[in-house]
Amino acid sequence: MKRTLLSMVGMAMLPSVLMAQKATNIILINLDDSGNGDFSFRGAIGYQTPHIDWMAANGMSMNNFYAVQPISGASRAGLMTGCYPNRIGFAYALNPHSPFGINGEEETVAELLRDKGYATAIFGKWHLGDERKFLPLQHGFDEYYGLPYSNDMWPYHPQYSFPDLPLIQGNEVIGYNTDQTRLTTDYTSHAVDFICRNVSGDKPFFLYLAHSMPHVPLAVSDKFKGKSKQGLYGDVMMEIDWSVGEILRTIREQGIEDNTLVILTSDNGPWANYGNHAGSSGGLREAKANTFNGGTRVPCIFYWKGGIQPASTCNNLYSNIDLLPTLVEVAGARMPKLKIDGVSLLPALRNPDVAVRKYLCFYYHKNSLEAITDGRYKLVFPHKYVSYDGQVPGNDGLPGELGEGEVKECELYDLRRDMGERINVISQHPEIVKDLMREAEVWREELGDDLTGRQGKARREAGKSDKASQTVK
Repeated sequence: MKRTLLSMVGMAMLPSVLMAQKATNIILINLDDSGNGDFSFRGAIGYQTPHIDWMAANGMSMNNFYAVQPISGASRAGLMTGCYPNRIGFAYALNPHSPFGINGEEETVAELLRDKGYATAIFGKWHLGDERKFLPLQHGFDEYYGLPYSNDMWPYHPQYSFPDLPLIQGNEVIGYNTDQTRLTTDYTSHAVDFICRNVSGDKPFFLYLAHSMPHVPLAVSDKFKGKSKQGLYGDVMMEIDWSVGEILRTIREQGIEDNTLVILTSDNGPWANYGNHAGSSGGLREAKANTFNGGTRVPCIFYWKGGIQPASTCNNLYSNIDLLPTLVEVAGARMPKLKIDGVSLLPALRNPDVAVRKYLCFYYHKNSLEAITDGRYKLVFPHKYVSYDGQVPGNDGLPGELGEGEVKECELYDLRRDMGERINVISQHPEIVKDLMREAEVWREELGDDLTGRQGKARREAGKSDKASQTVK
């Protein structure tokens, strides 16, 4: 009864926010390689994240939330477009000078919100292509400051050779191989300035704060260096928490907390083979670059004063591809013209017991359907994968060795009882298997599946550089 009453209160509160005269400002904070166990309210050891903990205590935690793919570029493509990345020709994490990027025909959440009158900005990591035609200002953002791809794609990588890493403002390179101890503070300073500049105007704003951390190489400012009991990783997480606190403080001081929605999530799970420079999956199986839960199940917190019941939790199935339709609905903007795969989770913000998403596919590599879930059960198809289990991790910024795992026959996991995906219960639930197999076939018909040799009928091309000599299909 208590849960029902709380949900009813939340339902009564939210429409008053939506009908308020002032449009809702939106702040989306996306971390890089942060796992479910990286915050103190989720059991992190050796450091505290009080501001993120406060968001959870005063907002809604999504406990069954997934990155659409377990790798940065593809995950961010899904977040920005509301599509399975393989629908729009995206795979993996794009390297510097990749001949591909986001297609100009795809509409990002920034474009849709800007069309509705929002001021838009991104500060941080982009990773949807580094050629000018692919950069944020050509895809809905008014302002950009940050790195075009991952912060390890630079000449100091411990294993691979990369060119100089550009720092970009607007469309122009303003430096190379920036001192990365500045990044978290610089992104935060730009974000705070953007908020303050857009408070007094008539426009609402959409701020995408896409931190480069805690992706390796880890770097932290002097403000937090040596402050944690968990080494450099803990220091970095403390600075990220400080950044979140600065955002929350600013909207409070500027008097816009009541009409600002703040979201915190991560692009994929932790990069476990970096050992003490990697985050924690919170006990989930495997990690980044892997479609078991350690690679895809990520933290997600919504804070909306007066619009979300404090200390609420949602255990239903959602993904970062659902953020675009959610934010479009919050803003009263139009949906994209081309087909997307996300669903609005606004009903879940009103009442966390409401389930909107029925299934989620786990594609990886170029176009391999490796698993599918209905939120409770997850059916894993035969495939080979990068494995961290049994491998000695690296230390102090150096990666450890990776193994190879293989699923030889279909496996089924009951995620309510076994979110670590350790016990195969496929023999006990033939009807569940039949249902998930049937749904998987729908998606193979729609988007294809390299594991079964299916092409798919509804895939679109990625954007192609003028220099590219081939097309992603």
